Amino acid sequence: MSEATVILKKGEGRTIKAGGAWIYDNEIDRIVGDVTDGELVRVEDFDGYPMGSGFINRQSKITIRMMTRDPEAVIDDAFLYHRVKAAWEYRKAVIDTSSCRVIFGEADFLPGLVVDKYEDVLVVESLALGIDRMKPRILQDLVEVLAGDGVRIRAIFERSDAKIRVKEGLPRAKGLLWMDPGEGTSFAEGWMTAAVDGSSEAADMGTKGFDPRIEIVENGVKYMVDVENGQKTGFFLDQKGNRMAMQSLVHRMKGAGETVRVLDCFTHTGSFALNCGLGGADSVLGLDISELAVAQATENAALNGLSDRVTFKEADVLDLLPKLIDAGEKYDVVILDPPAFTKTRDKVKQAMKGYREINIRGMKLTRHEGYFATCSCSHFMDYETFTTVIAQAARAAHVRLRQIEYRTQAADHPILWSGDEAGYYLKFYIFQVLEER
Repeated sequence: MSEATVILKKGEGRTIKAGGAWIYDNEIDRIVGDVTDGELVRVEDFDGYPMGSGFINRQSKITIRMMTRDPEAVIDDAFLYHRVKAAWEYRKAVIDTSSCRVIFGEADFLPGLVVDKYEDVLVVESLALGIDRMKPRILQDLVEVLAGDGVRIRAIFERSDAKIRVKEGLPRAKGLLWMDPGEGTSFAEGWMTAAVDGSSEAADMGTKGFDPRIEIVENGVKYMVDVENGQKTGFFLDQKGNRMAMQSLVHRMKGAGETVRVLDCFTHTGSFALNCGLGGADSVLGLDISELAVAQATENAALNGLSDRVTFKEADVLDLLPKLIDAGEKYDVVILDPPAFTKTRDKVKQAMKGYREINIRGMKLTRHEGYFATCSCSHFMDYETFTTVIAQAARAAHVRLRQIEYRTQAADHPILWSGDEAGYYLKFYIFQVLEER
């Protein structure tokens, strides 16, 4: 830790005082002492009151990412080990850990770091300079903590290829980062360096015994996850409970003797579609604009023995849904799981229009007394705004909605009740659609 101290302006630091983890560049009055970006600094209010410490990066608008609120804390190897172990113990208590998010950045008090576990492979995304420097130590701790519970990790893959890395002054990195060097060797002996172009020191992964396609099982559904080419870290683990809710709903519908026809929009690798298929749906159509996603979804259907009932089509959902409405199509269950329509606060109004239109179309395609699931993964489309948009869509579609459930992200993506940056982003509704009669 450096000897430097960051002094906040008078009246600033409100988010930190409310429990947040970020300090922006315009909140800082001055920096006392010499410091290199990426190092830890002490943070004080304008009057000298100690507020804790975090790592600094003056290339980023988020200049300080807080590591601790305790001004006396020593951020050393023991400190990091405790944070990692606490994150794992939490997951063991709340969720199936065969495949889950093990570290979720600020919500696990390791800001800027995401680690997903797919069976015996870890996939890491590092988004901040300070945590990037701590990454080798944290990952070693995680491998050791998991080994203590009999979970042996064979490889770590880097997916730090998000554009936001550039804003931190970091290169975008993607590739094999670590392979288990075997018993009797150190963690460091398995370490590699992922590169910007996706290559690594293990240029030929096949010769290293690593296949980036990993089979996982979630809610009884098998998936082939591609950690190298899939979106984000390869799979969207945050919808685990929501997918199970849809599987259970379809199962109950079938138990009541209903014929169940499902439309799954923005299906990606087919997760909601496959859960509905496993729940007993008679037919499921999944739509996605990505050729790769449709190919992966089709493979996943075959992996689960559902190819006869669960099929996928490459299509622009926004263009196809009006055509289905004009053709008079109706489905018993319609699911909307679109990508985030906005990733910035200043485009929320534009995003509201997009969410409103897609929800109108989804509701129109749902039969009377059928079921409609809709969600938003945009952090800036907050609960109140999203709920307002759905209500507006229902009025425009001339239907009434009977709410069945409101859900958020799975428990391995914890929501820390404090600052705005601490994790709440996924909103998920299940409704029954009733025509106005």
